[in-house]
This record gives sequence, C-alpha cells and structure tokens, in this order.
Amino acid sequence: MSRSRRPSKQAKARAKSQNRDFWGSIESVPDVVTPIRPAADPSALVRSLGQPPLASHEVIAEHYFRAVYDRAAGLATAIAAGNGLLADPSSDDEDD
Repeated sequence: MSRSRRPSKQAKARAKSQNRDFWGSIESVPDVVTPIRPAADPSALVRSLGQPPLASHEVIAEHYFRAVYDRAAGLATAIAAGNGLLADPSSDDEDD
C-alpha cells in the first residue's frame, strides 16, 4: 500500500500561515552600524584548534587553509570598504 506524499490542505494552510520573511523585517534593522576592523591575523582562531587531521599533509594543508582565510578576510575588508563600513584606521580605541 502506498501513501500519497503530497501535503494535505490543512498542512498547506498551516505552512502558509507560518511563512516569514527569511531576512526578517525592515523594522528590525538597527539605525547605527558599528564600524568594522579587519582582523590582524584572520587564521588565528582556526590555528588555535591545532593541525588539520590530514595524515602526512598537515603542514601543506595548514598553508593552504591560511591562504584561504587571508583571501576571505581580504575580500570581506574590500566589501566593507566599498560600503563605507571600515573603522577609521587613525582611531586607536581597540580593546587590547
């Protein structure tokens, strides 16, 4: 005996009533945007986890992973700069 895999009318109505915007609503967007400071070492967090578990390839894998993290951080910084979201580099109010 095979069952129909199509949702019932009640299930469709329930799903339709629960639909929400994926990105939320415009009312929840904050008015103030905190300026972005690029990371000095984008791969530090991942390196803190230790070497990649790739037998006999740990060193080269770490090199390539670091290259990917640096590239991703560079692209994120470029996007932030293009949208005017970078913090002023002359201000030294970092929490160090």
